[in-house]
Amino acid sequence: MPRSHDVAAIAGDGIGPEVIAEGKKVLEAAGERFGFDIRWRDLDIGAERYLRTGELLTEADLTTLGGCRAIYFGAIGDERVKPGILEKGILLSLRFHFDQYVNLRPVKLLPGVWTPLAGKGPADIDFVVVRENTEDFYVGIGSRFKGEEKQALEVIRSLYQVKFGVDAESDAEEVAYQIGVITREGARRVIRFAFDLARRRGRTPPKVTSVDKANVLTDIYGLWRDVFSEVAKAYPGISSEFSFVDAVTMWFVKNPESFDVVVSPNMFGDIITDLGAMIQGGLGLAPGGNINPGGTSMFEPIHGSAPRYRGLGVANPMATIWAGSMLLDHIGEHEAAAAVLDGIVRAIASGVKTRDMGGQAKTPDVGDFIAAFLRNP
Repeated sequence: MPRSHDVAAIAGDGIGPEVIAEGKKVLEAAGERFGFDIRWRDLDIGAERYLRTGELLTEADLTTLGGCRAIYFGAIGDERVKPGILEKGILLSLRFHFDQYVNLRPVKLLPGVWTPLAGKGPADIDFVVVRENTEDFYVGIGSRFKGEEKQALEVIRSLYQVKFGVDAESDAEEVAYQIGVITREGARRVIRFAFDLARRRGRTPPKVTSVDKANVLTDIYGLWRDVFSEVAKAYPGISSEFSFVDAVTMWFVKNPESFDVVVSPNMFGDIITDLGAMIQGGLGLAPGGNINPGGTSMFEPIHGSAPRYRGLGVANPMATIWAGSMLLDHIGEHEAAAAVLDGIVRAIASGVKTRDMGGQAKTPDVGDFIAAFLRNP
């Protein structure tokens, strides 16, 4: 009897259904070769259902998703829906509901892929960003007050007076605030994950770089630094270093080869991983995982739904297929995961590339090629 895995699939919006279809095709081929089955649990979650019913996530959805070790996610976003509704109501809600506290983003330049970094190649660009995924400024604590809301504005003025000894503008038209939150345990668990990952990656020597802005945001990121230093002491064989977020963006460009594992609070991780996507060849080659090591995790391409390309057959499915490789690794199919990534490399070497990579292949061509490679390497 082959091994069997329950995996939920949310195709989502725009090009999401097209790229997920190719990812499923490849993962099924990997299962045929390596002796396992995937039982797909397809869910109708996204803009179409929201516009039709007003539902974002239902209790039935969460029950089905919670019964699976992994979720394969396409893309979310639709021009008919106000920005933020789908993203916060579906994607962020899933991350928080299932406590997917690690956002895992490989930054790896594959052979045959162009990078904008002159003089750099695959040997230079091969690191991983571990982004804390449930805290920081994404916890949703904030508000906006207009001038007529005198009581709220008085609170803001009082805070200015206590902190700075100066008075805020008394005739302020509107004030907004957003609160970032980092807890000791929230920082500790994701930093431990980063050190454990560095140990598994086996670089010589392994290294973890912490990203923050503790020189200005001293309270919130001062705690992050304290926790990082404490955790680092438990891993004497792994070197560690601090880097401010503005500095790390420079070093990503100048010396990407100096990084192994990078661990970052949520907001900064969101920013630097998009830079990482560009130096590894673009959004069409950038996968991501939202990880709960002991629960339900979610794997997705990091590109958006790209609605203007929907139905044209030009979307690059490689990021989605690579995310599928990460999914297989997460559920214990390590050999199959490595083979899927090999299939992506073989497709690139064979010129099976979509328009964004300078090729002429259609979306299904890429999935067909990699699936055939897996069946007959």
